[in-house]
Amino acid sequence: MAKKAKKQQQSGGTPATVALTAAGAAFTVHAYEHDPAHPSYGEEAAEAMGVSPDRVFKTLVADVDGQLTVAVVPVAGQLDLKALAAAVGGKRATMADPALAERTTGYVRGGISPLGQRKKLRTVIDASAEQHATICVSAGRRGLEVELSAQDLAALTDAVLAPVGRA
Repeated sequence: MAKKAKKQQQSGGTPATVALTAAGAAFTVHAYEHDPAHPSYGEEAAEAMGVSPDRVFKTLVADVDGQLTVAVVPVAGQLDLKALAAAVGGKRATMADPALAERTTGYVRGGISPLGQRKKLRTVIDASAEQHATICVSAGRRGLEVELSAQDLAALTDAVLAPVGRA
C-alpha cells in the first residue's frame, strides 16, 4: 500500500476510500448517523442522504457455483439470483453465508463495499446504474457512503453490468 493510502487509512479512511483515492477516481463521501434499529441499511442511507433509493445501491455477496460473487443492486429492489448466475456464466446462485462474506471482504454486514475488499471478488453491477450520473454504494462501514459514477465503479472493480436487480 502506498504511503499516502496508509496515511489516509490511519486518519479514518476505509479500504474503499483509500482504493478510490489511490486510483485517482472522482468521488464524494457521505457520512450520516447510523441507527442500529433501522430495518434496512440501504433505505436508511437513502433517507439520511436525501437521495432517491434507486440511486443508492447495496452490496450483496452470493455464492455462484461455489465461487463468491458480489452483486451491486438498488436498495429499492432485490437481487435476482438466477440473473446473477447467468451474468457470470453460472448455473446456480444462493446468498453467501454472512460470516463468510464478512471474512472474505473484510467488511461487516451493512457496510460491505464493492471497493477495497480484502479478497477481490468478481462483481456484477445492476445495469440500472447506467441510468444515473452517479450512484452511492457503501464506503466500507455503516453510516458511510461513497458517490461515484457507475462507469468508475465498474472499472475499479472489473465489474460486468447486467440486469440482476428486480423491483
